Amino acid sequence: MAANSIIETGKRVIRIEKEAIAAVEERIGENFAKAVQLILNRPGRVIVTGMGKSGAIGKKISATLASTGTTSAFLHPAEGVHGDLGMVHKNDIVLAISKSGETSEIIHLLPSFRRLNVPLIAMIGNKNSTLARYAEASLDISVAQEACPNDLAPTASTTVSLVIGDALAVALLEARGFSADDFALLHPGGSLGKKLLLRVSDIMEKDKRLPYCHENDLMRVAVIEMAQKRGICPVVDRDNKLTGVLTTGDLNRLIEKTENFMNIPVIEVMNKSPKSIEKDDLATIAYQKMDEYKIISMPVLDEQKKLIGVIHLHDIMQEGISG
Repeated sequence: MAANSIIETGKRVIRIEKEAIAAVEERIGENFAKAVQLILNRPGRVIVTGMGKSGAIGKKISATLASTGTTSAFLHPAEGVHGDLGMVHKNDIVLAISKSGETSEIIHLLPSFRRLNVPLIAMIGNKNSTLARYAEASLDISVAQEACPNDLAPTASTTVSLVIGDALAVALLEARGFSADDFALLHPGGSLGKKLLLRVSDIMEKDKRLPYCHENDLMRVAVIEMAQKRGICPVVDRDNKLTGVLTTGDLNRLIEKTENFMNIPVIEVMNKSPKSIEKDDLATIAYQKMDEYKIISMPVLDEQKKLIGVIHLHDIMQEGISG
């Protein structure tokens, strides 16, 4: 198969699926709003079900709902008729996905859903199907054609299902007022969760590991602090408020000017306009400030602007945060 033919196939598939998504956008209306309201009004979970490719899409939709504040679980319909139906409780709501609307494994579950008084939302490609008749809200996933040249393999239709699932999740997210902090609480182990949860106070150097000196100290004191405690020395007044900072860069520039620098007062050498950050700021904010000012360490202050720590770029990056 020639390269040009392969490229054209790829473009054709994308074009067909793009057109399918554009068409389904036009069909988002009262049924979509009703589906969202039905879910919001149920205190239980969204039980997503589907067979084959629809099942694979259903698992992804369920995961997206769960990660955005809508408690959800996936029920394999074939397993449902053999005992797994017990996972469905009376306060739940079912989201069933079927292109034909006649998937036998799902149809066999419908009487049980009705006996449990569990509402049904259907994502279907046939509005006259059995599943559509049972549903309190139907979401149309029909497509003009599949991307498969035989118009058989679920391609455009599964893409449309996925898109509608995302639309439901985001609409529910916004309706619930689900925030970035809420999202982070559900994703504490990933890099995104760390960006949204990890505070400067969680990774800063503090207590005995915290370097500092005073304005009237001689440079020999600052040099020892920098040597023992990672190359930065904040300068504080008698109330422990930050007045300046010394870094190895300041020290290198001083050495170039004079060899007899150990007895020079710190106040004559320090940077009197130091960059700093507060302990409750996100670590990702600290990273951004360091990147902006081209520095690798910053003093950390409390609410009274007193020195309580030092944060290092290396430690932030070790946590997997890079902006």
